[in-house]
Amino acid sequence: MISPLIALMHDQVRAADAVGIKAATLTSADNNRAETIDRFRAGDLDLLYVAPERASGEGFQSMIAEMPLSLIAIDEAHCVSEWGHDFRPDYRLLRPLLDRFPDVPRLALTATADKHTRADILEQLGIPGDGLIVAGFDRPNIRYVVQARQSMAKQVLALVAEQPGPGIVYAPSRAKAEKLAAAIAQTGRSSAVYHAGLPPEERARNQAAFVSSEDMVICATIAFGMGIDKPDVRFIAHAGIPKSIEAYYQETGRAGRDGDPAEAHMFWGAGDFSQARMWIEQESDDSRKGGERTRLNALGALVETAGCRRAILLRHFGEDPPKTCGNCDNCLDPPKQTDATEVARKFLSAVYRTGQRFGAGHIEAVLAGKESEKIHQLSHHKLSVFDILGDDEYPLVKPVARALQTREALVTTEHGGLALGPAARAILKGEEDVALVLPPKGQRGSRRSGRSAANREANPIGDPLFEALRERRKTIAAENAIPPYVIFHDSTLREMTTRKPETLAEMSLISGVGEAKLAKYGQTFLDVIAAQADIAMEESEV
Repeated sequence: MISPLIALMHDQVRAADAVGIKAATLTSADNNRAETIDRFRAGDLDLLYVAPERASGEGFQSMIAEMPLSLIAIDEAHCVSEWGHDFRPDYRLLRPLLDRFPDVPRLALTATADKHTRADILEQLGIPGDGLIVAGFDRPNIRYVVQARQSMAKQVLALVAEQPGPGIVYAPSRAKAEKLAAAIAQTGRSSAVYHAGLPPEERARNQAAFVSSEDMVICATIAFGMGIDKPDVRFIAHAGIPKSIEAYYQETGRAGRDGDPAEAHMFWGAGDFSQARMWIEQESDDSRKGGERTRLNALGALVETAGCRRAILLRHFGEDPPKTCGNCDNCLDPPKQTDATEVARKFLSAVYRTGQRFGAGHIEAVLAGKESEKIHQLSHHKLSVFDILGDDEYPLVKPVARALQTREALVTTEHGGLALGPAARAILKGEEDVALVLPPKGQRGSRRSGRSAANREANPIGDPLFEALRERRKTIAAENAIPPYVIFHDSTLREMTTRKPETLAEMSLISGVGEAKLAKYGQTFLDVIAAQADIAMEESEV
Protein backbone atom coordinates (compact mmCIF):
# COMPACT_ATOMS: atom_id res chain seq x y z
CA MET A 1 0.00 0.00 0.00
CA ILE A 2 1.45 3.38 -1.06
CA SER A 3 0.37 6.22 1.20
CA PRO A 4 1.56 9.84 1.49
CA LEU A 5 1.82 10.28 5.26
CA ILE A 6 3.67 8.30 7.91
CA ALA A 7 1.10 9.10 10.60
CA LEU A 8 -1.69 7.81 8.37
CA MET A 9 0.20 4.57 7.74
CA HIS A 10 0.83 4.00 11.44
CA ASP A 11 -2.83 4.65 12.24
CA GLN A 12 -3.97 2.15 9.64
CA VAL A 13 -1.49 -0.47 10.84
CA ARG A 14 -2.93 -0.18 14.36
CA ALA A 15 -6.42 -0.70 12.98
CA ALA A 16 -5.26 -3.68 10.88
CA ASP A 17 -3.57 -5.31 13.86
CA ALA A 18 -6.78 -4.97 15.90
CA VAL A 19 -8.69 -7.14 13.41
CA GLY A 20 -5.94 -9.71 12.92
CA ILE A 21 -4.35 -8.42 9.70
CA LYS A 22 -0.56 -8.67 9.65
CA ALA A 23 0.60 -5.18 8.61
CA ALA A 24 3.75 -3.09 8.90
CA THR A 25 5.28 0.15 7.67
CA LEU A 26 8.63 0.73 6.04
CA THR A 27 9.36 4.42 6.63
CA SER A 28 12.15 6.72 7.76
CA ALA A 29 10.42 7.02 11.15
CA ASP A 30 10.58 3.29 11.90
CA ASN A 31 13.46 1.85 13.90
CA ASN A 32 12.51 -1.74 13.04
CA ARG A 33 13.05 -1.57 9.28
CA ALA A 34 15.34 -4.64 9.22
CA GLU A 35 12.72 -6.67 11.10
CA THR A 36 10.00 -5.52 8.69
CA ILE A 37 12.08 -6.50 5.66
CA ASP A 38 12.71 -9.93 7.20
CA ARG A 39 8.98 -10.37 7.83
CA PHE A 40 8.20 -9.39 4.24
CA ARG A 41 10.72 -11.85 2.81
CA ALA A 42 9.40 -14.57 5.10
CA GLY A 43 5.86 -14.03 3.82
CA ASP A 44 4.70 -12.93 7.27
CA LEU A 45 2.92 -9.76 6.11
CA ASP A 46 -0.50 -9.25 4.60
CA LEU A 47 0.03 -5.49 4.08
CA LEU A 48 3.17 -3.38 3.72
CA TYR A 49 2.81 0.42 3.78
CA VAL A 50 5.38 2.69 2.10
CA ALA A 51 5.57 6.31 0.96
CA PRO A 52 5.69 7.13 -2.78
CA GLU A 53 9.30 8.32 -2.47
CA ARG A 54 10.39 4.87 -1.25
CA ALA A 55 8.12 2.97 -3.62
CA SER A 56 9.69 4.65 -6.66
CA GLY A 57 13.24 3.73 -5.59
CA GLU A 58 15.22 0.95 -7.23
CA GLY A 59 16.18 -0.70 -3.92
CA PHE A 60 12.57 -1.13 -2.82
CA GLN A 61 11.45 -2.38 -6.22
CA SER A 62 14.22 -4.97 -6.27
CA MET A 63 13.17 -6.16 -2.82
CA ILE A 64 9.49 -6.63 -3.67
CA ALA A 65 10.48 -8.41 -6.91
CA GLU A 66 11.73 -11.27 -4.72
CA MET A 67 8.19 -12.12 -3.52
CA PRO A 68 4.88 -12.72 -5.30
CA LEU A 69 2.64 -9.65 -4.95
CA SER A 70 -1.12 -9.84 -4.75
CA LEU A 71 -1.87 -6.13 -5.23
CA ILE A 72 -0.29 -2.68 -5.48
CA ALA A 73 -2.65 -0.12 -3.94
CA ILE A 74 -2.17 3.65 -4.11
CA ASP A 75 -4.00 5.70 -1.49
CA GLU A 76 -4.89 9.40 -1.93
CA ALA A 77 -4.56 8.81 -5.67
CA HIS A 78 -5.74 12.34 -6.55
CA CYS A 79 -2.18 13.41 -5.67
CA VAL A 80 -1.00 11.97 -9.01
CA SER A 81 -3.08 14.41 -11.04
CA GLU A 82 -2.21 18.04 -11.74
CA TRP A 83 -5.97 18.57 -11.84
CA GLY A 84 -6.27 17.27 -8.29
CA HIS A 85 -6.44 19.63 -5.33
CA ASP A 86 -3.31 18.21 -3.67
CA PHE A 87 -0.92 17.38 -6.52
CA ARG A 88 2.40 15.80 -5.43
CA PRO A 89 5.16 15.28 -8.00
CA ASP A 90 6.39 12.11 -6.21
CA TYR A 91 3.18 10.36 -7.28
CA ARG A 92 4.15 10.84 -10.94
CA LEU A 93 7.12 8.50 -10.36
CA LEU A 94 4.87 5.53 -9.53
CA ARG A 95 3.96 4.56 -13.10
CA PRO A 96 7.33 2.84 -13.77
CA LEU A 97 6.81 0.77 -10.59
CA LEU A 98 3.39 -0.35 -11.78
CA ASP A 99 4.66 -1.15 -15.27
CA ARG A 100 7.53 -3.18 -13.82
CA PHE A 101 4.92 -5.58 -12.39
CA PRO A 102 2.36 -5.72 -15.23
CA ASP A 103 0.68 -8.88 -13.96
CA VAL A 104 0.04 -7.47 -10.47
CA PRO A 105 -3.38 -5.82 -10.09
CA ARG A 106 -3.17 -2.10 -9.39
CA LEU A 107 -5.72 -0.21 -7.26
CA ALA A 108 -6.00 3.58 -6.93
CA LEU A 109 -8.08 4.97 -4.08
CA THR A 110 -9.35 8.51 -3.48
CA ALA A 111 -12.39 10.12 -1.89
CA THR A 112 -11.95 13.60 -3.39
CA ALA A 113 -11.66 13.51 -7.17
CA ASP A 114 -14.06 15.15 -9.62
CA LYS A 115 -14.75 13.67 -13.06
CA HIS A 116 -11.78 15.35 -14.75
CA THR A 117 -9.37 14.30 -11.99
CA ARG A 118 -10.65 10.70 -12.04
CA ALA A 119 -9.97 10.44 -15.76
CA ASP A 120 -6.45 11.81 -15.26
CA ILE A 121 -5.74 9.33 -12.44
CA LEU A 122 -6.64 6.41 -14.72
CA GLU A 123 -4.37 7.74 -17.46
CA GLN A 124 -1.41 8.53 -15.18
CA LEU A 125 -1.51 5.13 -13.48
CA GLY A 126 -2.30 3.06 -16.56
CA ILE A 127 -5.68 1.80 -15.36
CA PRO A 128 -8.28 0.99 -18.06
CA GLY A 129 -11.37 3.20 -18.11
CA ASP A 130 -13.63 0.23 -17.45
CA GLY A 131 -11.79 -0.26 -14.16
CA LEU A 132 -13.33 2.88 -12.64
CA ILE A 133 -15.62 2.27 -9.68
CA VAL A 134 -17.37 5.27 -8.11
CA ALA A 135 -18.95 4.35 -4.78
CA GLY A 136 -20.73 7.67 -4.25
CA PHE A 137 -19.80 10.82 -2.38
CA ASP A 138 -22.81 11.30 -0.12
CA ARG A 139 -22.21 11.32 3.65
CA PRO A 140 -25.84 11.54 4.82
CA ASN A 141 -24.97 11.53 8.53
CA ILE A 142 -23.04 14.84 8.23
CA ARG A 143 -25.09 18.02 8.64
CA TYR A 144 -23.65 20.96 6.66
CA VAL A 145 -24.03 24.46 8.09
CA VAL A 146 -22.54 27.63 6.54
CA GLN A 147 -22.69 31.03 8.24
CA ALA A 148 -21.19 34.46 7.76
CA ARG A 149 -18.40 35.09 10.24
CA GLN A 150 -19.35 37.71 12.84
CA SER A 151 -17.48 37.01 16.06
CA MET A 152 -15.21 34.08 15.33
CA ALA A 153 -14.41 33.13 18.91
CA LYS A 154 -18.03 33.42 20.07
CA GLN A 155 -19.35 31.38 17.18
CA VAL A 156 -16.79 28.60 17.67
CA LEU A 157 -17.31 28.54 21.44
CA ALA A 158 -21.09 28.29 20.97
CA LEU A 159 -20.61 25.32 18.64
CA VAL A 160 -18.17 23.61 21.00
CA ALA A 161 -20.62 24.09 23.91
CA GLU A 162 -23.32 22.26 21.94
CA GLN A 163 -21.09 19.36 20.91
CA PRO A 164 -19.82 17.00 23.66
CA GLY A 165 -17.70 14.78 21.42
CA PRO A 166 -14.31 15.21 19.73
CA GLY A 167 -14.02 17.98 17.15
CA ILE A 168 -11.57 19.69 14.80
CA VAL A 169 -11.50 23.46 14.27
CA TYR A 170 -9.60 24.48 11.14
CA ALA A 171 -8.12 27.97 11.46
CA PRO A 172 -6.66 30.05 8.60
CA SER A 173 -3.38 30.73 10.44
CA ARG A 174 -1.19 29.36 13.22
CA ALA A 175 -1.85 32.36 15.45
CA LYS A 176 -5.64 31.98 15.12
CA ALA A 177 -5.41 28.26 15.84
CA GLU A 178 -3.56 29.00 19.07
CA LYS A 179 -6.01 31.74 20.11
CA LEU A 180 -9.04 29.52 19.51
CA ALA A 181 -7.47 26.60 21.41
CA ALA A 182 -6.77 28.91 24.35
CA ALA A 183 -10.33 30.27 24.31
CA ILE A 184 -11.77 26.74 24.30
CA ALA A 185 -9.47 25.69 27.15
CA GLN A 186 -10.72 28.61 29.26
CA THR A 187 -14.23 27.08 29.16
CA GLY A 188 -12.88 23.92 30.81
CA ARG A 189 -13.01 21.82 27.63
CA SER A 190 -9.96 19.77 26.74
CA SER A 191 -8.22 21.39 23.75
CA ALA A 192 -4.94 21.30 21.86
CA VAL A 193 -3.31 23.03 18.93
CA TYR A 194 -1.63 21.60 15.83
CA HIS A 195 0.31 23.40 13.11
CA ALA A 196 3.62 23.14 11.25
CA GLY A 197 5.28 25.74 13.50
CA LEU A 198 5.21 23.47 16.56
CA PRO A 199 8.13 21.18 17.41
CA PRO A 200 7.58 17.71 15.90
CA GLU A 201 7.37 16.06 19.32
CA GLU A 202 4.65 18.49 20.44
CA ARG A 203 2.66 17.93 17.24
CA ALA A 204 2.91 14.16 17.72
CA ARG A 205 1.90 14.45 21.39
CA ASN A 206 -1.13 16.61 20.62
CA GLN A 207 -2.25 14.38 17.78
CA ALA A 208 -1.94 11.26 19.94
CA ALA A 209 -3.93 12.94 22.73
CA PHE A 210 -6.71 13.88 20.29
CA VAL A 211 -6.86 10.42 18.72
CA SER A 212 -7.22 8.82 22.16
CA SER A 213 -9.68 11.40 23.53
CA GLU A 214 -13.45 11.17 23.57
CA ASP A 215 -14.10 14.90 24.01
CA MET A 216 -11.02 16.91 22.96
CA VAL A 217 -11.21 19.78 20.47
CA ILE A 218 -8.08 20.33 18.40
CA CYS A 219 -7.54 23.68 16.68
CA ALA A 220 -5.35 23.30 13.65
CA THR A 221 -4.24 24.52 10.28
CA ILE A 222 -4.80 22.30 7.25
CA ALA A 223 -1.54 20.52 8.21
CA PHE A 224 -3.71 18.35 10.48
CA GLY A 225 -6.09 15.54 9.73
CA MET A 226 -4.84 13.61 6.73
CA GLY A 227 -2.76 11.41 9.00
CA ILE A 228 -5.61 10.15 11.17
CA ASP A 229 -8.66 7.98 10.73
CA LYS A 230 -10.50 8.76 13.97
CA PRO A 231 -14.07 7.55 13.45
CA ASP A 232 -15.80 9.35 16.34
CA VAL A 233 -15.13 12.99 15.37
CA ARG A 234 -18.48 14.63 16.02
CA PHE A 235 -17.91 17.99 14.39
CA ILE A 236 -15.65 19.91 12.03
CA ALA A 237 -15.55 23.71 12.05
CA HIS A 238 -13.88 25.94 9.48
CA ALA A 239 -12.98 29.36 10.87
CA GLY A 240 -12.62 30.62 7.32
CA ILE A 241 -12.97 29.07 3.89
CA PRO A 242 -10.95 25.97 2.98
CA LYS A 243 -8.60 25.91 0.00
CA SER A 244 -11.12 24.41 -2.42
CA ILE A 245 -14.39 22.53 -2.56
CA GLU A 246 -12.43 19.26 -2.72
CA ALA A 247 -10.48 20.26 0.38
CA TYR A 248 -13.77 21.13 2.11
CA TYR A 249 -15.21 17.73 1.27
CA GLN A 250 -12.06 15.96 2.44
CA GLU A 251 -11.78 17.94 5.69
CA THR A 252 -15.47 17.71 6.62
CA GLY A 253 -15.33 14.02 5.73
CA ARG A 254 -13.19 13.44 8.81
CA ALA A 255 -16.37 13.77 10.87
CA GLY A 256 -18.78 10.93 11.56
CA ARG A 257 -16.82 8.08 10.02
CA ASP A 258 -18.50 5.76 12.51
CA GLY A 259 -21.85 6.53 10.86
CA ASP A 260 -23.25 8.44 13.84
CA PRO A 261 -24.60 12.00 13.44
CA ALA A 262 -21.92 14.64 12.91
CA GLU A 263 -21.78 18.29 11.87
CA ALA A 264 -19.68 20.43 9.55
CA HIS A 265 -19.76 24.20 10.15
CA MET A 266 -18.12 26.83 7.99
CA PHE A 267 -17.79 30.45 9.16
CA TRP A 268 -16.70 32.66 6.27
CA GLY A 269 -15.83 36.31 5.91
CA ALA A 270 -15.97 38.94 3.20
CA GLY A 271 -12.26 38.89 2.41
CA ASP A 272 -11.74 35.12 2.41
CA PHE A 273 -12.41 34.70 -1.30
CA SER A 274 -10.42 37.77 -2.33
CA GLN A 275 -7.43 36.55 -0.34
CA ALA A 276 -7.78 33.07 -1.81
CA ARG A 277 -7.83 34.48 -5.36
CA MET A 278 -4.79 36.60 -4.62
CA TRP A 279 -2.99 33.48 -3.38
CA ILE A 280 -3.89 31.61 -6.58
CA GLU A 281 -2.46 34.38 -8.75
CA GLN A 282 0.73 34.76 -6.71
CA GLU A 283 1.51 31.21 -5.61
CA SER A 284 -0.01 28.73 -8.05
CA ASP A 285 1.75 27.41 -11.13
CA ASP A 286 0.29 28.83 -14.34
CA SER A 287 -0.79 25.34 -15.40
CA ARG A 288 -2.91 24.98 -12.26
CA LYS A 289 -4.47 28.44 -11.97
CA GLY A 290 -7.51 27.64 -14.10
CA GLY A 291 -8.38 24.58 -12.05
CA GLU A 292 -7.83 26.41 -8.76
CA ARG A 293 -10.16 29.24 -9.87
CA THR A 294 -12.84 26.71 -10.85
CA ARG A 295 -12.64 25.01 -7.47
CA LEU A 296 -12.83 28.31 -5.61
CA ASN A 297 -15.85 29.41 -7.64
CA ALA A 298 -17.55 26.12 -6.79
CA LEU A 299 -16.88 26.82 -3.13
CA GLY A 300 -18.39 30.29 -3.61
CA ALA A 301 -21.55 28.70 -5.01
CA LEU A 302 -21.71 26.47 -1.93
CA VAL A 303 -21.62 29.35 0.57
CA GLU A 304 -23.95 31.60 -1.43
CA THR A 305 -26.67 29.12 -2.30
CA ALA A 306 -30.16 29.32 -0.87
CA GLY A 307 -30.65 25.70 -1.88
CA CYS A 308 -29.34 22.40 -0.63
CA ARG A 309 -25.64 22.45 0.34
CA ARG A 310 -25.28 18.70 -0.12
CA ALA A 311 -26.68 18.91 -3.64
CA ILE A 312 -24.02 21.51 -4.55
CA LEU A 313 -21.29 19.21 -3.23
CA LEU A 314 -22.55 16.08 -4.94
CA ARG A 315 -23.13 17.79 -8.28
CA HIS A 316 -19.53 19.02 -8.20
CA PHE A 317 -18.40 15.39 -8.04
CA GLY A 318 -20.60 14.40 -10.97
CA GLU A 319 -23.62 13.00 -9.12
CA ASP A 320 -27.30 13.78 -9.67
CA PRO A 321 -28.70 14.25 -6.14
CA PRO A 322 -32.24 15.15 -5.07
CA LYS A 323 -32.99 18.87 -4.78
CA THR A 324 -33.14 18.64 -0.99
CA CYS A 325 -31.35 16.43 1.54
CA GLY A 326 -33.11 17.23 4.81
CA ASN A 327 -29.80 17.48 6.68
CA CYS A 328 -28.21 20.85 5.87
CA ASP A 329 -29.03 24.30 7.24
CA ASN A 330 -30.87 25.44 4.12
CA CYS A 331 -33.04 22.33 3.92
CA LEU A 332 -33.85 22.38 7.63
CA ASP A 333 -34.58 26.11 7.78
CA PRO A 334 -34.93 27.53 4.25
CA PRO A 335 -33.58 31.09 3.98
CA LYS A 336 -35.24 33.93 2.16
CA GLN A 337 -33.71 35.67 -0.84
CA THR A 338 -33.85 39.29 -1.87
CA ASP A 339 -32.85 41.09 -5.05
CA ALA A 340 -29.80 43.15 -4.11
CA THR A 341 -28.76 44.04 -7.65
CA GLU A 342 -29.25 47.80 -7.20
CA VAL A 343 -27.25 47.89 -3.96
CA ALA A 344 -24.52 45.84 -5.66
CA ARG A 345 -24.32 48.32 -8.55
CA LYS A 346 -24.09 51.23 -6.14
CA PHE A 347 -21.33 49.50 -4.19
CA LEU A 348 -19.33 48.71 -7.35
CA SER A 349 -19.77 52.28 -8.60
CA ALA A 350 -18.52 53.63 -5.27
CA VAL A 351 -15.46 51.37 -5.43
CA TYR A 352 -14.68 52.65 -8.93
CA ARG A 353 -15.31 56.35 -8.22
CA THR A 354 -13.17 56.33 -5.05
CA GLY A 355 -10.19 55.01 -6.98
CA GLN A 356 -10.35 51.23 -6.28
CA ARG A 357 -8.05 51.44 -3.27
CA PHE A 358 -10.27 51.62 -0.17
CA GLY A 359 -11.73 48.92 2.04
CA ALA A 360 -15.38 47.97 2.48
CA GLY A 361 -15.78 50.15 5.58
CA HIS A 362 -14.88 53.33 3.72
CA ILE A 363 -17.10 52.45 0.76
CA GLU A 364 -20.00 51.84 3.12
CA ALA A 365 -19.40 55.20 4.83
CA VAL A 366 -19.46 57.02 1.47
CA LEU A 367 -22.64 55.29 0.34
CA ALA A 368 -24.31 56.04 3.68
CA GLY A 369 -23.33 59.71 3.54
CA LYS A 370 -21.27 59.74 6.72
CA GLU A 371 -19.52 63.06 7.36
CA SER A 372 -15.97 62.26 8.46
CA GLU A 373 -12.68 64.09 8.29
CA LYS A 374 -11.21 61.44 6.00
CA ILE A 375 -14.12 61.63 3.56
CA HIS A 376 -13.88 65.43 3.38
CA GLN A 377 -10.08 65.38 2.95
CA LEU A 378 -10.50 63.05 0.01
CA SER A 379 -13.47 65.06 -1.34
CA HIS A 380 -15.50 61.88 -1.44
CA HIS A 381 -18.51 63.80 -0.09
CA LYS A 382 -18.67 65.47 -3.53
CA LEU A 383 -19.01 62.20 -5.44
CA SER A 384 -22.29 61.20 -7.05
CA VAL A 385 -22.32 57.99 -4.97
CA PHE A 386 -22.21 59.89 -1.66
CA ASP A 387 -25.34 59.30 0.47
CA ILE A 388 -27.26 57.39 -2.21
CA LEU A 389 -28.40 54.46 -0.06
CA GLY A 390 -32.05 54.19 0.89
CA ASP A 391 -32.99 53.26 4.45
CA ASP A 392 -34.01 49.79 3.33
CA GLU A 393 -30.74 49.31 1.42
CA TYR A 394 -28.26 50.08 4.18
CA PRO A 395 -28.68 46.70 6.01
CA LEU A 396 -27.75 44.93 2.75
CA VAL A 397 -24.37 46.63 2.28
CA LYS A 398 -22.21 44.20 4.31
CA PRO A 399 -23.74 41.01 2.88
CA VAL A 400 -23.55 42.53 -0.62
CA ALA A 401 -19.83 43.23 -0.13
CA ARG A 402 -19.34 39.58 0.89
CA ALA A 403 -21.33 38.32 -2.10
CA LEU A 404 -19.43 40.49 -4.57
CA GLN A 405 -16.09 39.22 -3.30
CA THR A 406 -17.33 35.65 -3.43
CA ARG A 407 -18.35 36.08 -7.08
CA GLU A 408 -15.08 37.79 -8.07
CA ALA A 409 -16.88 41.05 -8.83
CA LEU A 410 -14.59 42.57 -6.19
CA VAL A 411 -10.97 41.62 -5.55
CA THR A 412 -8.52 42.71 -2.87
CA THR A 413 -5.56 44.85 -3.85
CA GLU A 414 -2.07 44.25 -2.51
CA HIS A 415 -2.65 47.05 0.02
CA GLY A 416 -5.94 45.59 1.29
CA GLY A 417 -8.34 47.80 -0.65
CA LEU A 418 -11.11 46.70 -3.00
CA ALA A 419 -10.97 46.84 -6.80
CA LEU A 420 -13.36 45.74 -9.52
CA GLY A 421 -12.97 42.12 -10.51
CA PRO A 422 -13.72 40.33 -13.79
CA ALA A 423 -17.37 39.68 -12.83
CA ALA A 424 -18.14 43.34 -12.06
CA ARG A 425 -18.80 44.43 -15.64
CA ALA A 426 -21.84 42.17 -16.17
CA ILE A 427 -23.45 43.42 -12.94
CA LEU A 428 -22.81 47.10 -13.73
CA LYS A 429 -24.19 46.70 -17.26
CA GLY A 430 -27.36 45.03 -16.02
CA GLU A 431 -26.52 41.67 -17.59
CA GLU A 432 -26.40 39.82 -14.26
CA ASP A 433 -28.54 40.13 -11.14
CA VAL A 434 -27.37 39.72 -7.56
CA ALA A 435 -29.70 37.63 -5.41
CA LEU A 436 -28.79 37.78 -1.73
CA VAL A 437 -29.48 35.00 0.74
CA LEU A 438 -30.87 36.25 4.05
CA PRO A 439 -30.12 33.84 6.92
CA PRO A 440 -33.13 32.84 9.03
CA LYS A 441 -33.64 34.74 12.25
CA GLY A 442 -32.42 32.81 15.29
CA GLN A 443 -30.46 30.55 12.97
CA ARG A 444 -28.58 28.61 15.62
CA GLY A 445 -31.38 28.36 18.15
CA SER A 446 -33.80 26.93 15.62
CA ARG A 447 -31.64 23.82 15.31
CA ARG A 448 -30.39 23.21 18.81
CA SER A 449 -33.16 20.85 19.88
CA GLY A 450 -32.91 18.68 16.76
CA ARG A 451 -29.16 18.36 17.10
CA SER A 452 -29.26 17.51 20.80
CA ALA A 453 -31.87 14.84 20.16
CA ALA A 454 -29.65 13.29 17.50
CA ASN A 455 -26.68 13.24 19.86
CA ARG A 456 -28.69 11.64 22.65
CA GLU A 457 -29.83 8.91 20.28
CA ALA A 458 -26.32 8.32 19.00
CA ASN A 459 -24.63 8.27 22.42
CA PRO A 460 -26.92 7.34 25.32
CA ILE A 461 -24.77 9.16 27.87
CA GLY A 462 -26.18 8.54 31.33
CA ASP A 463 -27.07 4.90 30.71
CA PRO A 464 -25.02 3.05 33.38
CA LEU A 465 -24.23 0.09 31.13
CA PHE A 466 -23.13 2.24 28.20
CA GLU A 467 -20.91 4.32 30.49
CA ALA A 468 -19.43 1.18 32.07
CA LEU A 469 -18.63 -0.28 28.65
CA ARG A 470 -16.96 2.97 27.59
CA GLU A 471 -14.94 3.04 30.81
CA ARG A 472 -13.73 -0.53 30.24
CA ARG A 473 -12.83 0.36 26.66
CA LYS A 474 -10.88 3.38 27.90
CA THR A 475 -8.96 1.25 30.41
CA ILE A 476 -8.04 -1.38 27.81
CA ALA A 477 -6.98 1.34 25.37
CA ALA A 478 -4.68 2.92 27.95
CA GLU A 479 -3.14 -0.42 28.87
CA ASN A 480 -2.39 -1.22 25.22
CA ALA A 481 -1.47 2.33 24.11
CA ILE A 482 -4.11 2.37 21.37
CA PRO A 483 -7.06 4.71 20.74
CA PRO A 484 -10.40 3.56 22.25
CA TYR A 485 -12.11 3.38 18.84
CA VAL A 486 -9.62 0.72 17.70
CA ILE A 487 -11.20 -1.61 20.26
CA PHE A 488 -14.89 -0.90 19.50
CA HIS A 489 -16.82 2.02 18.05
CA ASP A 490 -19.55 3.68 20.10
CA SER A 491 -22.12 2.11 17.77
CA THR A 492 -20.88 -1.34 18.82
CA LEU A 493 -21.08 -0.45 22.52
CA ARG A 494 -24.54 0.98 21.92
CA GLU A 495 -25.68 -2.31 20.41
CA MET A 496 -24.19 -4.17 23.38
CA THR A 497 -26.16 -1.86 25.67
CA THR A 498 -29.38 -2.66 23.83
CA ARG A 499 -28.95 -6.40 23.24
CA LYS A 500 -27.02 -7.29 26.44
CA PRO A 501 -25.35 -10.49 25.15
CA GLU A 502 -24.65 -13.15 27.77
CA THR A 503 -22.37 -15.52 25.83
CA LEU A 504 -19.51 -15.21 23.36
CA ALA A 505 -21.78 -16.67 20.70
CA GLU A 506 -24.30 -13.87 21.30
CA MET A 507 -21.50 -11.32 21.45
CA SER A 508 -20.25 -12.45 18.00
CA LEU A 509 -23.56 -11.32 16.49
CA ILE A 510 -22.93 -7.70 17.51
CA SER A 511 -21.94 -5.48 14.57
CA GLY A 512 -18.24 -4.59 14.81
CA VAL A 513 -17.25 -7.69 16.82
CA GLY A 514 -15.19 -9.79 14.45
CA GLU A 515 -13.39 -13.02 15.23
CA ALA A 516 -10.15 -11.34 16.33
CA LYS A 517 -11.86 -8.79 18.56
CA LEU A 518 -14.15 -11.41 20.03
CA ALA A 519 -11.10 -13.43 21.09
CA LYS A 520 -9.27 -10.39 22.48
CA TYR A 521 -12.05 -8.44 24.16
CA GLY A 522 -15.27 -10.45 24.11
CA GLN A 523 -15.13 -11.94 27.60
CA THR A 524 -14.09 -8.76 29.38
CA PHE A 525 -17.06 -6.87 27.91
CA LEU A 526 -19.38 -9.75 28.76
CA ASP A 527 -18.13 -9.40 32.35
CA VAL A 528 -19.06 -5.71 32.36
CA ILE A 529 -22.56 -6.48 31.07
CA ALA A 530 -23.04 -9.19 33.70
CA ALA A 531 -21.76 -6.94 36.50
CA GLN A 532 -24.12 -4.14 35.51
CA ALA A 533 -27.01 -6.61 35.39
CA ASP A 534 -26.19 -7.68 38.95
CA ILE A 535 -26.07 -4.04 40.11
CA ALA A 536 -29.41 -3.31 38.47
CA MET A 537 -30.98 -6.37 40.13
CA GLU A 538 -29.64 -5.39 43.57
CA GLU A 539 -30.97 -1.87 43.20
CA SER A 540 -34.40 -3.16 42.18
CA GLU A 541 -34.56 -5.33 45.33
CA VAL A 542 -33.78 -2.45 47.68
